[in-house]
Amino acid sequence: MAEATTTTNALSARELEWAKNSPELQAKHAEINGPIIRTRFPPEPNGYLHMGHAKSINMNFSLAFEKLGVAPENRRCIFRYDDTNPDAESKEYIDSFVHDLEWLGWTPERTTYSSDNFQKLYELAIKLIKDGLAYCCDMTKAEMEAQRELAMQRVLARNKGEDPDEVAPIPSEDILPGRNRDTSVERNLDIFERMKMGLYDEGTWTLRLKMDFESSNPNMYDLVAYRIRYTSHPHAGNGWCIYPNYDYTHGICDSLEDIDYSICTLEFETRREPYFWILWALDMYRPNVYEMSRLNLQYTVLSKRRLLKLVNNGIVRGWNDPRMPTLSGYRRRGFTAEIINKFCTDLGATRASNVIEMEKLYTTARVALSEKTQRAMAALEPIKVVVTNWEDAKGNGGEGMVFEVQNSPTDPSMGSHTIELTQTLYIDSSDFRLVDESSYYGLAPNKAVGLKYYGGNLICDEVVFKEGANGKEKSQIVELKCHLDGSDDRVKPKTWISWVPAQTAIPCEIRVYNHLFTVPEPSDLWEEEINPKSEIVYENGFIDPSVLPLVDKKDISLVKSNQALQFERMGYFVVDVDSTFDSSTRTGKLVFNRTVTLKEEVSKKKATLSKREEEANEARKAKQKADLAAKEARLKIDPINFFKEAEEFKGKYSKFDDNGVPTHDAEGNELTKSAMKKLKKEQDKHVKQLKKASMKK
Repeated sequence: MAEATTTTNALSARELEWAKNSPELQAKHAEINGPIIRTRFPPEPNGYLHMGHAKSINMNFSLAFEKLGVAPENRRCIFRYDDTNPDAESKEYIDSFVHDLEWLGWTPERTTYSSDNFQKLYELAIKLIKDGLAYCCDMTKAEMEAQRELAMQRVLARNKGEDPDEVAPIPSEDILPGRNRDTSVERNLDIFERMKMGLYDEGTWTLRLKMDFESSNPNMYDLVAYRIRYTSHPHAGNGWCIYPNYDYTHGICDSLEDIDYSICTLEFETRREPYFWILWALDMYRPNVYEMSRLNLQYTVLSKRRLLKLVNNGIVRGWNDPRMPTLSGYRRRGFTAEIINKFCTDLGATRASNVIEMEKLYTTARVALSEKTQRAMAALEPIKVVVTNWEDAKGNGGEGMVFEVQNSPTDPSMGSHTIELTQTLYIDSSDFRLVDESSYYGLAPNKAVGLKYYGGNLICDEVVFKEGANGKEKSQIVELKCHLDGSDDRVKPKTWISWVPAQTAIPCEIRVYNHLFTVPEPSDLWEEEINPKSEIVYENGFIDPSVLPLVDKKDISLVKSNQALQFERMGYFVVDVDSTFDSSTRTGKLVFNRTVTLKEEVSKKKATLSKREEEANEARKAKQKADLAAKEARLKIDPINFFKEAEEFKGKYSKFDDNGVPTHDAEGNELTKSAMKKLKKEQDKHVKQLKKASMKK
């Protein structure tokens, strides 16, 4: 890569030495790889893949090879699960990664797991201990933080030419270099073995690397390589209670898998030094390292911690909510793999940090979808229209009016469909106003507009309101009484509005998506910047019947292939996975998601909510607030009182053991051992949640 040399030149003298491969290592690597150039994509399965991952995938599977000029037959990319943190990882996330990668169309050379190397990583840790380069440490988290802070102060003083013993004197060798750093190899081997056997509590001991407290890089301050965790691993199972950390693991796995280029985002640049140090200490092959800028996308957060909070707090429907920047969310919204890959390719990969306009993604989507989507007419918020001069207008012996419509006005090969104009039809509320304006071209009382495909005008003669209504709001309209004018001397309309025949219209729910946040770059107050109008649900929409062959729930490939439709004058839409519609019986629920508007300026118009939708949003926000309050209250309950105070258990039990686990139900009946065991698991979950909450604080 053109910038790889620049990155290498930025290395310190020590890093250059650590990064250098011996002739023996180079020869062995060349023998294994030959002409092959190998990269890797190693995400941690602690959430769903998002657009930032898509950029990395594109880089590792394609763009890096293009930059390097590697022939297609010599390109290899390994897909690796960086699964060293079982507390945050799950089978759900692991499975989702496979689905997303397949959907994007990339095929890895092979799929690996860091956890498959646990035994090898353990053996290498033993080697480091024996070489005097690793030691077991019982310092608390607070002590390590104090140690780190003191080391940083001393380095800064030294860099300024000041005496570190005056600026930041060492209060005790227990803190710096630390009471465990110079202990014997035998002691460290014994403690590490006891850690592995599960003889210590979590948080009591770690294995640290003996690096350099005088480095200007804080990542060299004796990184933790292993910690104790009594958590079952989603892939490796229950075989381990000590787990390696990321910084210790990923470089070793890169070397074991014969990686040529380790490509990361810029926040990992300061971790390049320990990356090379570990491989130097183990005398393992050192891949080339390249850092690129991470993806920053407008109106979006890509932090997994924040995304998880959106999911857990019910702000969105889940990880695959169409507002989420996850690949599953984009897929559900109707973005295709072609769109995502083209967007990432166009972004390229540089070290320059910038925020990408969301409109670039939307433009890419419009270009791709416009070429392959069938057109249809729809009404999101329908207004009923009754044609009063129907008998005179229709002619043709009372057979009505049937029009042949091209599925795509630009691609005749996509075929055509018919649509019938009937006496009663629906138009969208956005195409009607009670008070006309010079800048408004839609329908209004005593005004003519063109009616698509009819070839003539629709004129509104009368507005019928609900009984007792004041006649000022569209939500109070029952119907419009209109007449058709197909005469040669009719008024030339300024616009043509779409419509749906009432007799054959298909009821549907239409979900319109806007930006998830109200500001282009969400701040630390991001939770207050969530857009309350990011999802607008039109529960009583209608679409014309020409889409019937495309929306049947039986054709599951429809959802998988993101078969998009263009709702004329409204945007591109896709059938949602919530749909249960059966076209043969016209039963079940049909749900559409808007992927993107037809034009940029449309997306910038202020979204308006009906009173019903405002009320629904307020109710949803109230529920979210109540759920959050309940969650916070739950986290204040002492584990021993969990079954007495938690709402779902309160009053259900009358007797408890010394640990607070119920032994008798409310009527005094003794619980079975199986029931008590299940309740103990519930209590353990609560304890775990309390620990996680305290760690976040």
